[in-house]
Amino acid sequence: MVTIRDVAKAAGVSVATVSRVLNETGYVHEDTRNTVNEMIKQLNYSPNEVARSLYTKKSRLIGLLLPDITNPFFPLLARGVEDEMRLHDYRLIFGNTDEDAEKEQDYIQTFQQNNVIGLISMTNTLSKKVYQDLSIPVVFLDRTSSGYPSVFADGKEGGKLAAMEMVKRGSKRITLIKGPGHLQTAVDRFQGALEVLSTSDINFYVMSTTSFSFKDAETWAKDLFEKYPDTDGVIASNDIVATAVIHEALRIGKKIPEEVQVIGFDDVPHSSLLFPPLSTIRQPGYEMGKEAAQLLIKLMKNEKLQKKNIQLPVTFINRDTTRKVDEHV
Repeated sequence: MVTIRDVAKAAGVSVATVSRVLNETGYVHEDTRNTVNEMIKQLNYSPNEVARSLYTKKSRLIGLLLPDITNPFFPLLARGVEDEMRLHDYRLIFGNTDEDAEKEQDYIQTFQQNNVIGLISMTNTLSKKVYQDLSIPVVFLDRTSSGYPSVFADGKEGGKLAAMEMVKRGSKRITLIKGPGHLQTAVDRFQGALEVLSTSDINFYVMSTTSFSFKDAETWAKDLFEKYPDTDGVIASNDIVATAVIHEALRIGKKIPEEVQVIGFDDVPHSSLLFPPLSTIRQPGYEMGKEAAQLLIKLMKNEKLQKKNIQLPVTFINRDTTRKVDEHV
């Protein structure tokens, strides 16, 4: 690994001179600066960004808060953020909060200590005041916020789509799994589906849950079929819960989609690899991440925002956990 000492030796200057060139501090003769930059290029030297930021109080570091890194949808968002940030020569520091307010606060403090110049948050467990007290721009991703720029998918339309597709495919006793009530995105999905089911000539049940996590999904899937054994259609709060529902339905001998249809939400990468492959509402996670990064970059450059809140469309992905219908009828 090339160090700053290697660059100094190759350029025939002191380490302090290389440091001044890198950090743009102090006087360095133009010829010397050109020589140092040429050696940096030849040796492919990459400075330690964190150490550099601590020294200069400036950085190219961006903080990114994820609510649950085990949920495959959030790394999809994060990849979109990372790819866009790297195009503009920024680097990310990740924090996984587990929707825990104390962890969220700790990571924000860590970001501040490392002189991040912007923050993208996929979690909003903390009060608005915590974010208002920050001296750096903030963008919320997959979360809605009236006070901050945000990027999110059209959850209400997604809920409507899921309900309409389920009804169209013949389910008569549908269980609607309501996601965490403290997340507006989950509430939007639920309200959209509820709006359609309430005006349809079918019976439906509502099952409330408190998170999107793997650890709880299996329990909820078992509870669903114990409480509502006649369910012939499930609209899940996300793909993780939908996966647990598929496993439980098959375990107790129900045929999918003949006896039970299942629709998820997100379209995470593994959804197409399940057996049977999961029908779901696709949120454009990667594109959402890129949009959030672009918003933050504009804020950091003090550019005027054309749109403060960006809502991306959702689509129904028809796979094998729903029955086929003749779309031309």
